[in-house]
Amino acid sequence: MRVEILGAERRRRWGDKKKLDIVMSVGIEGATVTEVAERHDVTRQQIYTWRRELRRKGLLLPSAGPMFLPMDMPVARSELYMGKGTDRLSASLVELQLCCGRNLRFDREIDTATLTRLIQAVEIA
Repeated sequence: MRVEILGAERRRRWGDKKKLDIVMSVGIEGATVTEVAERHDVTRQQIYTWRRELRRKGLLLPSAGPMFLPMDMPVARSELYMGKGTDRLSASLVELQLCCGRNLRFDREIDTATLTRLIQAVEIA
């Protein structure tokens, strides 16, 4: 008796190194989990499962919290109203949306250390 397999074999074995390469490719050049999954012919859920598995094994470190990414944005002037609108502070502000659902507005000249402490204080609260 002769058996012929039609189509792609779906049962594959992935080593930890290959899983790590796939998981780490998420976010590179803006690649989403969906895009990476399609590129490697796996499901999105598989990537999330691998991420948890690799963290449990100590091969993938958990994210360290807030991360600063470079970005280009035009300098815009906006007005910040304080009190009942009588005092106005005109400054170029940056608005940052945090993962906790809160927004921070700060001057673009703020130093990184101060901003990091501010984010940590707001995330904890």
